[in-house]
Amino acid sequence: MNAAVVILVLKVAVIAVTVLLVASLTALARGNIRLHGRINYVFFALTLGALIGLEVIVRLLDPDLMNAFLEKHNAVGILHTHLMFSMPAAVVLFAMLYTGLRRVRSVHIGLGIAFLILWTGTFITGVFYLPHHEHVALQAHE
Repeated sequence: MNAAVVILVLKVAVIAVTVLLVASLTALARGNIRLHGRINYVFFALTLGALIGLEVIVRLLDPDLMNAFLEKHNAVGILHTHLMFSMPAAVVLFAMLYTGLRRVRSVHIGLGIAFLILWTGTFITGVFYLPHHEHVALQAHE
């Protein structure tokens, strides 16, 4: 298993669910609340699947895999910044699912705004700043 591949797959997943998020917000803007909800079920399931998959890889299968990779790339601080956005976003996502299902509109909208801010931070730090490549050491030919 390769940490760079794991991070790259997660970046692709974040981009894919962000496309779903945009589709969900588009449906909402057009007044199609039912489609908004259905897209969000998929968004929730894929995001939860990615979180669980990452935890299985990082905590159970190979606990040192990500640590060594991030230390090698001096990216431990970037990961901490990323987690400051992504962990609260995950909590808010559960609350949004609950308030959406219960039709608690005012709370759901407030949580949605908070989620969009947190997701923006998650997207930017995860996609643009976390490394997903191996450094290739070039050796001088003598």
